[in-house]
Amino acid sequence: MSMLDVDHINIAYKNKPTVTDFSMHIEKGQIYSIVGESGSGKTTVIRAIFGMLPGGGKVTGGSIVFEGESLLTFSRERWRLFRGKDISMIFQDSGAMMNPTKRVGSAFIEYIRTHEAVSKEEAFRKGVMMLERMRLPSGENIMRSYPFQLSGGMRQRVGIAMGMTYEPKLLLADEPTSALDVTTQAQIVRQMMELRENYGTSLIVVTHNLGVAAYMSDHIIVMKDGKIEDEGDRDYILYHSGNAYTHKLLEAVPSIGGRRFV
Repeated sequence: MSMLDVDHINIAYKNKPTVTDFSMHIEKGQIYSIVGESGSGKTTVIRAIFGMLPGGGKVTGGSIVFEGESLLTFSRERWRLFRGKDISMIFQDSGAMMNPTKRVGSAFIEYIRTHEAVSKEEAFRKGVMMLERMRLPSGENIMRSYPFQLSGGMRQRVGIAMGMTYEPKLLLADEPTSALDVTTQAQIVRQMMELRENYGTSLIVVTHNLGVAAYMSDHIIVMKDGKIEDEGDRDYILYHSGNAYTHKLLEAVPSIGGRRFV
């Protein structure tokens, strides 16, 4: 049994099938990417794993098992204790997920105090420590800033810092680089890869950019219309796949002088 076993799941919104017969099996420290165009179902998959399907979404078949426990049987209270400590998630623009009228520190403190009984002062210090661990200068200033006062790259690092506060075994990342310029994309990708090196964290990265996926992943799943269209390790996807859709995604990756860049 792997750390995470997703077996033949079907997902529907208001009885309308969205994802069909999706499976993946992740070991400790592995990095998986799920790629595909908008509407392919990739974000729906990781939201199902995180127990946060919006708008009446429901897993209608199959199983999701994490370290021997079925996530589909969790109560609301069990999820509250589980999220953040065993599995965490970062979003496309972490700053956009925060209340723009609240300082970053307010959101960070609230997040920490949801998971452990500490004072606001202790939570503040822990937040500063995590921000600086994610190479953000002057953590105290960032904690006192509003999200709109930070760059896209800084907001994304705040999201990673919050997600890694309790060193979860699995980090889910939903389009973590799509709102960023190419240079900042590369910095964020390298930082996420360091999470595996430093903490042994497994990652599932959802992206429409096959270049990002190929750079960082052990295994790539290509989705189209709610189904797995193609999958394999990086070498197979880049050089040996015969799938026409995978080839189209590869052709969409920008290149300079014949060399492709993340």
